[in-house]
Amino acid sequence: MMRMNTKFLMAFLVFSVGTLTKPQAQFSISFNVGLQPVWGPVGYERADNYYLPDIETYYNVSNRQYTYQVNGRWVTTFSLPPNHRDYDLYSGHKVVINGSRPYLRHDLYRNRYSNFRNRHDQSVIRDSRDSRYFENKDHPRHGEWKGNGHDNRDKNRGGGDKHDNRGDDHGNGKDNGHHGK
Repeated sequence: MMRMNTKFLMAFLVFSVGTLTKPQAQFSISFNVGLQPVWGPVGYERADNYYLPDIETYYNVSNRQYTYQVNGRWVTTFSLPPNHRDYDLYSGHKVVINGSRPYLRHDLYRNRYSNFRNRHDQSVIRDSRDSRYFENKDHPRHGEWKGNGHDNRDKNRGGGDKHDNRGDDHGNGKDNGHHGK
């Protein structure tokens, strides 16, 4: 009887240890509201990149760098393309594209979002009264951010900043890149 209990105990321990050491599925959600530039579009908890259809340029949010073509080659710099240095980032349309190196699929994005060229109807973070954007140190109301010890709950929420954000490759759950009001 003792031998049977020992075998049972050993089998139980082997099973338990095997179960405990198996990798478990993990789920994580990435938020980068505070990293997004104040000229970025409102409505996103996460934005890895922006595509700027007017000038066919990509902006990487975490690296704060632009990627664009020069003589058929992709270059990455900290400034806008030389021929677009005066481009108004606040007024031009931005398409959120989540994922790495979107410029490798440039033909797809250029075709898909060509209808957003010369569109100037998008709300930007700088003009938002949604308190989640106050975290951004460049936001005009950064001093009211709750992380600074201030209470800025619902009194600072403005209308018109709610958007569909389902996290697909362009961040808004739609195929057209437009962010409805």
